[in-house]
Amino acid sequence: MAAETTTGSATTGLRRDAIGLREVLFQSITDMAPAAAVAASIPAGAGYAGGSLPLSVLFALIACLLTASSVGLLARHLPAAGSLATYAARGIHPAAGFLTAWGYVLVAVLIPPLVLLQLGFTVASTINGDFAGYPANLWWPWSIAGAVIVLAAGYYGIRTSARLGTILGVSEIAVFVVLAVFFMVHAGGHNTLSVFGTGHTPSGYKGLTGVIAGSVYTVLAFGGFEGATPLAEESRDPKRTVQKAVLFATLGIGLFYVLTTYAAAVAFGPDKFATFTSSGASSWEGMAKNLYGLFWFFVFLAIVNSTIANANAGVNISSRISFAMGRIHAFPAALARVHPTHRSPVLAIAASFAATCAVTLGLGLGYGPVNAFAMTGTGIVIVLVAIYILMNVACIGFFASAANRGGRAWNPFLHLIVPVLGIAAFVPAWLTSAGIKVFSFVVPLTAPASYMGPGVAGFMVLGVIYLGYLYARHPQRVTEVGLVHLDEPAETAQT
Repeated sequence: MAAETTTGSATTGLRRDAIGLREVLFQSITDMAPAAAVAASIPAGAGYAGGSLPLSVLFALIACLLTASSVGLLARHLPAAGSLATYAARGIHPAAGFLTAWGYVLVAVLIPPLVLLQLGFTVASTINGDFAGYPANLWWPWSIAGAVIVLAAGYYGIRTSARLGTILGVSEIAVFVVLAVFFMVHAGGHNTLSVFGTGHTPSGYKGLTGVIAGSVYTVLAFGGFEGATPLAEESRDPKRTVQKAVLFATLGIGLFYVLTTYAAAVAFGPDKFATFTSSGASSWEGMAKNLYGLFWFFVFLAIVNSTIANANAGVNISSRISFAMGRIHAFPAALARVHPTHRSPVLAIAASFAATCAVTLGLGLGYGPVNAFAMTGTGIVIVLVAIYILMNVACIGFFASAANRGGRAWNPFLHLIVPVLGIAAFVPAWLTSAGIKVFSFVVPLTAPASYMGPGVAGFMVLGVIYLGYLYARHPQRVTEVGLVHLDEPAETAQT
């Protein structure tokens, strides 16, 4: 069967029908890292939107739903472990599909180092704050410990890793929802819907300008909503399950972001919310400590949960994309080898673990964990936002062909207007992530984060060179990026 690998007789395909909507949904949710986003990413927009940041988050939610709609439609028609690469190959061109896979693997490989660096310096600084004898710079053992947990979960198969993600995802969301309710109760009579207007923007970014600037920064907190798509070949009824997961995760976590941002704004004070940050007294952890004493510890645990869950989701993505590309020999065929019992792509997972440790320790020890965190985050969003733009283009291209619509009529709203709006929404986000100062609120990148622009460009150039080699020697491998292997018979999961 085509879903089986071609690396040897001992290999088999991924386990079919292994997980349902709940686990697939939380793959997308944990790939968004909601607790870490609430605590660290969304506050980046406060300096621009001030107390109107909840309106910025609402704008960002609408913008992301546009692209989630395009991705969901493609996932319904093209359920494949190659996911976004398959969509680009079928909607644009096989070469675009290969380069999407090349870039998306980079994103997925950088996700675990990003959050494990955050895990390391968060745990080290927290322990140091209470026990001065613990060195604040001894962060790396915690990062490696997190990587080992994720490696073990991945090795034992998608059921184990997906259930781990579900448990951690529920925990982190619950903590911040409870704290948000506490904040709203604390605000009392200061609860106000005025934060959904433009009246609380800071003087430097008055009115709608500040709200839009804030939304550009907060839209990056939604990155990962497509995380369910590489699990299509292991999901039950993937044509419906994956589409639902992408849309439900975007909408559900978007509303979670709106709730938590509203609660923080009214509790902290809308008119001074421009000073709200990701650390110190003017942060989620700081407010929890000041208002509720030991409750800050649950916030800390939620952030730790979020980093491990996000790293787990990143490994699931990188290993499945690598598996799919190895299966067609576009990447080394060994990456398609799976464990005979657990049916996990063990060599791809091992390669992801090795890359995680190398990037985490290399950048973390070389530039410091906080700078390394900024570097990996910059690299991720530069590539990921560009891929989101491509997904909207792929949606237009795929459904423009009557043969791809399965006899259904072309829908100008879903197949053209929504993707075009999705492109328009993400172009400012891409310029912001790359530090290209087209708008007044874009801040040019500074070293060492600025190194990631040329680094990512160099990586993509290598991809173009390798693509040229494949076209010259093995052109069918590029063409097969667009294959949907679930169209062929497969083994089902063992119960």
